[in-house]
Amino acid sequence: MTLMPTLRSLREKIEKLESEKTDLLEEIETLKQAGEEKASALEEEVTTLRKEAESLKKLLENLE
Repeated sequence: MTLMPTLRSLREKIEKLESEKTDLLEEIETLKQAGEEKASALEEEVTTLRKEAESLKKLLENLE
């Protein structure tokens, strides 16, 4: 094997890996954002459920 094809092959491999790295970093950012949105929505839901539970406790205490 001569030097030029080896260098060309190596360059192509590096370019392909750099492209894949860029794609994976973009995918990770998208997944992080989706995770943050899901966590935020769950926090809101939990807050609402806590308020409902507290209201029901007070209602039950007033009925006793």
